[in-house]
Amino acid sequence: MADVFDCSDPDQREAGLTAAAGALSRGELVLLPTDTVYGVAADAFTPAAVTRLLAAKNRGRSMPVPVLIGEATTLSGLVAVLPPVAHDLAEAFWPGGLTLVVEHAPSLAWDLGEAEGTVAVRLPDDDVARDLLRRTGPLAVSSANRSGRPAATSAAEAQYQLGDHAAVVLNGGSRTGSAASTIVDCTAPTPRVLRLGAIDLDRLREVVPGITD
Repeated sequence: MADVFDCSDPDQREAGLTAAAGALSRGELVLLPTDTVYGVAADAFTPAAVTRLLAAKNRGRSMPVPVLIGEATTLSGLVAVLPPVAHDLAEAFWPGGLTLVVEHAPSLAWDLGEAEGTVAVRLPDDDVARDLLRRTGPLAVSSANRSGRPAATSAAEAQYQLGDHAAVVLNGGSRTGSAASTIVDCTAPTPRVLRLGAIDLDRLREVVPGITD
């Protein structure tokens, strides 16, 4: 059974972050809040942990796991070349509900699924998530739900769906009403919206006028 920590209490929050970082370093899974919905996290650089995450969600490798980072500057370390459009979008909307698909550096020792050399990266606007990411480095994070079921908007919902697979649950309160992130593919000469969510097309075009949907 997962250990649950109430992050509204400073002492439990600190204990929870320590426990979560330790669990992730051992290849275990953690349930955590983000600024959109609750997520299930694994160490991005431990392929067996990512495989465990996919199995917990009953999700295949054809849907690669996105990566969350704790600081915008981390993005440049994950790519061989950072497209200017990705830099501009990150500067405008991070931290927040924007996921950027970029070509990752070939040297990175990770296996996030059948991503064909790309990775979906986001900087969440959530203090608990970012505090954990600052301790752990990039994490593979997907919504904390079984494939085909609604995303969890509370720690209780996340625990109900995936608690048997996680070592630690960080309770950061309800995320009711939060929209999923908008996803933009920055790997082609013209950036393309793959999913509209928290950030609408008009706002994206204020930064990148040529973006397509």
